[in-house]
Amino acid sequence: MERSTIVRVQDGLHARPATRFVRLAKGFESDVEIVKGEKAVSAKSSVKLMLLGVKENDEVSIRANGADAIEAVDALIAYLENPMSGVEEGVGESAPQPATEAAVPKAAAPAEPAAVDGGLHGVAASVGLGLGPVFAHFPQQIEPHNKTLSADEIGPEKKRFEEAIVRLQEKLDRSLASDGMQESDRGIVAALRDIASDDALRDETLAAIDGGLDAVSAVIASSSNLADDFRKLDDAYMAARAEDMESIARQICLTLLGQEDARLDDIPDGAILVAEDIGAWDLARAPLKRLGGVVCGHGGATSHVAIIARTHGIPAVLGLGEAVNALRDAREAAIDGQTGQVVIDPDEATRARFEEMIGAATREKEALKAYKDVVPRRADGTVIQVAANLGSLEEVEAAQEAGAMGVGLFRTELLFMRHMHLPSEDMQAETYAELARAFPDHPVIVRTLDIGGDKPISGVEFPEEENPFLGWRGIRMCLDRPDIFKVQLRALLRAAVHGNLRVMLPMVSDVEEVRRTRVLIGECAAELKVEGVAHGEFPLGVMIETPAAVFGAAALAEEVAFFSIGTNDLTQYVMAADRLNPSVANLNDAAHPAVMAAVGQAANAALAAGIEIGMCGEAAARSDLIPEFVRMGLTELSMSPAAIQATKKQLSELLDAAA
Repeated sequence: MERSTIVRVQDGLHARPATRFVRLAKGFESDVEIVKGEKAVSAKSSVKLMLLGVKENDEVSIRANGADAIEAVDALIAYLENPMSGVEEGVGESAPQPATEAAVPKAAAPAEPAAVDGGLHGVAASVGLGLGPVFAHFPQQIEPHNKTLSADEIGPEKKRFEEAIVRLQEKLDRSLASDGMQESDRGIVAALRDIASDDALRDETLAAIDGGLDAVSAVIASSSNLADDFRKLDDAYMAARAEDMESIARQICLTLLGQEDARLDDIPDGAILVAEDIGAWDLARAPLKRLGGVVCGHGGATSHVAIIARTHGIPAVLGLGEAVNALRDAREAAIDGQTGQVVIDPDEATRARFEEMIGAATREKEALKAYKDVVPRRADGTVIQVAANLGSLEEVEAAQEAGAMGVGLFRTELLFMRHMHLPSEDMQAETYAELARAFPDHPVIVRTLDIGGDKPISGVEFPEEENPFLGWRGIRMCLDRPDIFKVQLRALLRAAVHGNLRVMLPMVSDVEEVRRTRVLIGECAAELKVEGVAHGEFPLGVMIETPAAVFGAAALAEEVAFFSIGTNDLTQYVMAADRLNPSVANLNDAAHPAVMAAVGQAANAALAAGIEIGMCGEAAARSDLIPEFVRMGLTELSMSPAAIQATKKQLSELLDAAA
């Protein structure tokens, strides 16, 4: 069984999508290969898959042989054709750019770091400023024993290697199960775990032991060969996986030797961690809140160390090479993660300059915290809700810490995309209920499934469409698939008893779509009542994101309890400019008079009908547009949690000045 497809996974099969792809492949009994050009590799090997270098828009084939070959090919093709397979779980359209492989700083290092202005320059890997005591972390290098085994020693040595892999996997599993690790870091550690157990590393190491090498030397040799293969790839991110291979090899060797690397538990607050190299696993389990910065001889902007640093807002300068040894005995260091500069034992003038810059940044951040619990009000007492756009429950804590006044958009499609099967009613109900419970004093708006041919899900077969943005998507697909839509509506009705839950429909173009949805909601409520299942009611609203919804806003306002303007799609539809096409990016601007006129028309219709109107598109956080939205009468602005406190500050000053 063999089928070809074009890969739509965002950024291709890099580490974490490759890991998920391999896990899916391992769920089938059949032998499965992925073919690119003239090369075919096992779909059950993360390392071989990454070395294949499959990129977004590449043409590949899936070949399977076995009892469940058809099912295997169908499932793997569906994964490759899903653009969201390559997106970190919990990241949505309007979220800030995540600190992942795709979010690489533009700054680059010179080929050879050189002393500049009394310091060194390396790769600017994570923005921010750091000034603090140096915590030097230079573990002893593991040297190969190069022992020649006798024939009798080969079998036991192979067994010793296999047992070391099992012990290391158990160790990584315990790390993954710990409560102190963030989800983004878990994904990195899970990918490292898969490398440790991958057939490519295992088979090459066992072959080296068969050739007479001791296990430690065999691991070093085989991992070095595979690391060299990664470095030859023409993709910067994939080439950086060589460091992961060497990091895992070190952990295997330490396990074989019965040793442990020095832990970072004792690092003091604000210290600059300095190392020749540091494994992503070691950094992920370090006390990251204490770190004032990271400086490494190895690594680049696409390394997992850089990704972890960006995720946690830790300034980092990597790729210093041998120059990092100058920091071994340093007392203090100042680093600039924006320029890649590292200053060793800075003089008073340099210290004062860094302290001033750090102080200004800290004061700005701290000043915004004062607005966490602020409730912006108009002179007449009307509250303007500043809510959060979320894609998963993992983002709730960040929204709460920012002071979100509820959720203005919860994207349910990510719940569907993260599973290889349609989520059950119970799973959905618990997710929506937990979301509602997280914001007991504020409304939580859940958007029904917004899926189309551009972002498909398992369990729904989408037709080939010339333009999926104008095709069978959103409410259109849901109404045609009541078997899927009613499961979600039942789950939402069940969750409604747990808080102030509201529901809105995406991609509405006709008032009849709202009426048909109300019929289904009635059917679901009646079924739940007969079944004796606790359920409630929820206000129903629509997203204003099509020109038809703008022109028909007066009629829609008679049918629903609220509007929420989705400026991302509304802008591209009003301007006839694909928001993913850089060639027309100048047209794709929510500030364009035509788009603002559409927002104003929808607002007028909502105010005339006496219903609430808010905004959940990216424009909701634009400081240049917020005054106009307030003037139009919007009473809710929903955005990324990172923008909430700054928006509350602007609204407070704006409304105070108008009072």
